[in-house]
Amino acid sequence: MALAWPMILTNLAQTGMTATDVLMMGRLGPDAVAAGALAANLYFAVLIFGIGVVAAAAPMIAAERGRNRHAVREVRRTVRQGLWTSVMIALPSWAFLWNGEAILLLMRQEPALAAAAGAYLRPLMIALLPFLAYLVLRSFIAALERPRWALLACVVALVFNVGANWVLMFGHLGSPALGLVGSGIATALSSFLMFGLLAAVVMLDRRFRRYRLFGRFWRPDLARLAAFWKLGLPIGATLFFEVSIFNAAVFLMGLIGSAELAAHAIAIQIASLTFMVPMGFSQAVTVRVGLFFGARDPAGVRLAGWTAFVLGIGFMAAMALLMVTAPRLLISAFLDLDAPANAAVIEFAVLFLAMAAIFQVADGAQVLGGGMLRGLHDTRMPMIYALAGYWGIGLPLGVVLGFLTPLRGAGIWLGLAAGLAVVAVLMTLRWMRRDRLGLMPSDTSPAAR
Repeated sequence: MALAWPMILTNLAQTGMTATDVLMMGRLGPDAVAAGALAANLYFAVLIFGIGVVAAAAPMIAAERGRNRHAVREVRRTVRQGLWTSVMIALPSWAFLWNGEAILLLMRQEPALAAAAGAYLRPLMIALLPFLAYLVLRSFIAALERPRWALLACVVALVFNVGANWVLMFGHLGSPALGLVGSGIATALSSFLMFGLLAAVVMLDRRFRRYRLFGRFWRPDLARLAAFWKLGLPIGATLFFEVSIFNAAVFLMGLIGSAELAAHAIAIQIASLTFMVPMGFSQAVTVRVGLFFGARDPAGVRLAGWTAFVLGIGFMAAMALLMVTAPRLLISAFLDLDAPANAAVIEFAVLFLAMAAIFQVADGAQVLGGGMLRGLHDTRMPMIYALAGYWGIGLPLGVVLGFLTPLRGAGIWLGLAAGLAVVAVLMTLRWMRRDRLGLMPSDTSPAAR
């Protein structure tokens, strides 16, 4: 819990930036929410892959510290190559996202929504590089089990993002009212602020500066870069398969109707907020399992893994109950419940939240299982599980239920739930069979000796 709670709050603050964007877009109208959802999901399809790849930093650093608590050079090599990887991912991603409007039109989205989304994407995409670099530094301080600085940087950026949105979107303090474009600029500036603050911390704090993370940054380290990508690429693919099915659901909702799309954006935003808690436990358990894995202590691995699993699943069960019993309360944060223009969107959002409640526990189990296995440097099979569960089962089932039955949007959400459940079961079973699969090192813990 000491390691996880700052990570959970950091995740909530990071998602809070997106949530505040959606909240303020709601004041521009349902069309702005729909256009923002299209743009954000295209952006996150790219971003989540990058997040997965740079996530390799945490288990690599943790395992090295498990082997040698005073390692400096090996930790520095990993962080540097994580920063190099951030640049390698950002450059082609910018070229892709610059053409967001054309891509959305190819996906048969409404021209007006595609145009607004494309304009929003161009400033938003700049946030990709500083955010990925921030995540590398966050993995570094988390693996050193001092995650609170990342939380502070993110909270400051969240407050800044709210103010920048207020100024740039609505034209306050002498700024022109830029609407969605202003929101994209605010998010990019907030990401630079997050990275800058955390970079200052690792350069100035005496516990971090001895690593000299930015010294000779230009120096190549191809062996470590290859090891980083070998571990991180399957993680990136796993997260991409998971998030892209939700992105596909957004585009499918766009084919059904704008009211369903706006409701989906609100419901998925609420579900994303609750997901940040098991995600934080997952990040913490990667570090804790990685430390015991590097120390070759199977008993420590077992205890760390199951502790996080129980905590995360318990929270998601409580959130499922809240979504079923108080959906309108949750929706009221995004839309005026008394406005007649919002009635259709609210009705669909209530229905979609009921669907989200169905997969809360499964969603928590799959992300926790992935984090536990990641601490063991086991990333390839989880990638295959994600591909089979999300795209082999979840998406086809959602399409069938959404377009070939009267369920429409609810059918798409049921398909998502089925995909998550399959992946959750597979991840958990692999963790339970880790000894038989040879994922565990031999026991050299003090108790064993």
